[in-house]
Formats: sequence, structure tokens, C-alpha cells
Amino acid sequence: MTDYQAENQTEISQHKSVFGNIRRWFLAGLLLSAPVFLTTYITWIAIDLIDKQVVNLLPKELIRFITSWVPGFGIFPGYGIIIGFVSITLLGALTTGFLGRWIVHLGERVLNSMPVVRTIYGSSKQILETVVATQSDAFRDAVILEYPRKGTYVIGFVTGVAKGEIDEKIDTEIVNVFVPTTPNPTSGFLLLCPKAELTYLDMAVEDAIKLVVSAGIVTPEKSAKKTKKNVSSQKEA
Repeated sequence: MTDYQAENQTEISQHKSVFGNIRRWFLAGLLLSAPVFLTTYITWIAIDLIDKQVVNLLPKELIRFITSWVPGFGIFPGYGIIIGFVSITLLGALTTGFLGRWIVHLGERVLNSMPVVRTIYGSSKQILETVVATQSDAFRDAVILEYPRKGTYVIGFVTGVAKGEIDEKIDTEIVNVFVPTTPNPTSGFLLLCPKAELTYLDMAVEDAIKLVVSAGIVTPEKSAKKTKKNVSSQKEA
């Protein structure tokens, strides 16, 4: 190999090294900045949408009154969330009294008398009460189970123990398991599974959701988990 060829090969390797470093730096910057910008963009859109909806629901006279006391109303983002939070809190405070409970029961009787509306209202109320209740087991545990055939597994979330007619007609203990879909975990299906066939995971529900949404790309670190032995030893201590 001549000196010219050796120098040419050295220059090519140096160029490859420079482009390789640029590519590596660009990917590192993209991985760092993309989640931040995406989160900020989605949050901004959500806040702006809530603000516009709240302003459209408020009477014009009330908007003028608020603007006279709060000069920055309608300019700074987030005022819709504040108004919504205050309104819901005041509504909850009013409904805790006798008169408020009577009005709520009257409104429920009116809604329950409507054929289609009562189904929507009853279902949404039951779901919210189940999720919001402090003693509820909704989405408290992540599990794996064999589905759709033996030897293949899916991740599910325990939403409670089967009750009523299902519990009466099946001898074994049945657990309600919600199996989400990828990449949209809000859609899925309900499985009624024997508790003995479920394997409870030590990972948090949030980590299991990340695993489902990312199609298995994002896996929780082993150090973040707590084994059942450690939990039981802590309880004994």
C-alpha cells in the first residue's frame, strides 16, 4: 500500500468517525428533547382546550365580572382548570347538605326515568365510584395470565372480585381482569379468570402500563421491583 492510499484511508476513517459522532450526538439529543417537547405540546393543547370550553360555558356577564376583578383572566393559560376545580369543589360542598342531597336524588330519578340516558348515567356513575373509591381494588395489581392460548401470556389489571350471580354460579373464586391493548391501553376487554390461574406481578401498575403502551420496549428495571418475600419480611418485621 502506497503512502497516498494510506493517507486516503486515514481520511476516510476520520470522516466516518466524525459523522458517526454527529449521528450519535443527534440521536442522544433527540431522545432527550423529544419527550420533553411532546409532553409540553400535549399539555399545552389540553390546557388550551379546557380554557376554551370553560369560557364558552360561562355567561358573558360572569366573564365581565371576573375580568374586572382579575385583569389577567383569559390571557394566562390554566384559568379554565382553576375555575373547573373551584366549581366542582363548590358543587361537592353543596351536595353534602340535606337540600343538596335531595336535589341530587331528584335529578337521579329524572335521569333514571329516561330509557337511554339512564343506562349511560348508571354505567358512568358506577365506573367513577369504583375508580374514585378509596377502598376499591380497581387497577391495584398487575397480573399475567395465559391468553389467548396455553403457552402465551398477556398483562392484565385486576379490577375486583366477581360478585353477584357470577360468584353464585361458579364454585371457584373468580377475579375480574381488564386486559388492555397496545398501544392504546384505554381499550381492551374483560376476562373473568380463576384467581389460581393468575400470576401477580411485583411491578407497579404504572410500570405495567408503560410496558403495554411501548409494546414491550420499555421494561421496568429489576431494582425497581419488590419481591413478595421482601414485602412479607417487612410486614413480619
